[in-house]
Amino acid sequence: MKSKFASFIMTIIMIIIIIILGIFGIMIYQEITGEDAGAQVQNFVSTYKTMVDDMQDEEKITTPQIIGSNVNEMSSTPNVNTNVNYDTIQVNKYFYDQLDDYSKTIYKALEANKEQMKTGTAQIELGTSFSNLLEQEDGEKLLGEYYQSAVESYLYDNPDVFYITANKLYLNIETITKRNKKSYNVYINNGKQPNYFADDFTSEEQVRQAIEQVEQVKKQIVAQKTGNIYTDIKMVHDYIINNTEYDTTISQPYIYNLYGTLVKHTSVCEGYAESFKYLLDALEIPCIIVIGEATNSSGETENHAWNYVQIDDQWYAVDTTWDDPVIIGNGKVSKESKYKYFLRGSSRMNQEHTPNPQLTEEGKVYTYPRLRIYDYN
Repeated sequence: MKSKFASFIMTIIMIIIIIILGIFGIMIYQEITGEDAGAQVQNFVSTYKTMVDDMQDEEKITTPQIIGSNVNEMSSTPNVNTNVNYDTIQVNKYFYDQLDDYSKTIYKALEANKEQMKTGTAQIELGTSFSNLLEQEDGEKLLGEYYQSAVESYLYDNPDVFYITANKLYLNIETITKRNKKSYNVYINNGKQPNYFADDFTSEEQVRQAIEQVEQVKKQIVAQKTGNIYTDIKMVHDYIINNTEYDTTISQPYIYNLYGTLVKHTSVCEGYAESFKYLLDALEIPCIIVIGEATNSSGETENHAWNYVQIDDQWYAVDTTWDDPVIIGNGKVSKESKYKYFLRGSSRMNQEHTPNPQLTEEGKVYTYPRLRIYDYN
């Protein structure tokens, strides 16, 4: 993650000063009142240690969590079309290609309904295609796992759906009984939530306006395409770090998606990584989002997101967040710092960055591309 720690260290220094002044005040209080200052000093220090710990926890960035299966069972004969087929939907995406057939069906259903999902309430019909699975004793559990894999893959493959959050999407199962024969109608909706938008979005109108703003940036980038892959990757890299401020407070809206990066110009690592992929997708340059842990120059390890990009059948790592350090005062970024994590091979990148093959906790284990050992040259 970029060097937001300068502001954090300044805060720690201020806290230490307060602790010293507080202890000094307690000692004076002891002289005046004769009460035992030892216990009060211990409580005082403990309180501020808790404050520091809370601040550190606040700065941890977690990956999106997905509700695997929120199941509503009912016995009915619904008046809906349960004969749904998404076989004609063609998908060529990195994480999609690692899914099994059940997850691919759910993924393709989301892709087929992408336009309708901009309303935040559109229901994604899956029909009775999972009936054989649900007849098994652990069918619901298995479907929940396939569902989680499909949704997490879809969101990481498609950062342009930045307005959708996984934890407001609900998987529903209806039990249909006809002449003593059971089948199961499956669909995804927003459950009892007002919509399945990310918290910073509240209406279809707002979402469509945000999409239009993001696409305007994309058009500007595409208009500057040179056709030289290295030059175009560098253009996107430079555009992001030159136009984005890292939110050291972790409190601004939109910071966890590409809208915060490309439109509001304030973001955290997830927003940087999503934006990089989104713009390279527009330039038809293979790129994926990578999540895991990274150890910064202070020796602290934190959750992080970055990218892998492909040039001439070789994969390289790019970390736009760490190439955009926080500058205190009127300092300037050196060229070396600006490209420290640009098109790096595994021998350099893996010194601080450790990819996690699970996009969500207890989720599917994916395979990342193997980086070239050496940096791009």
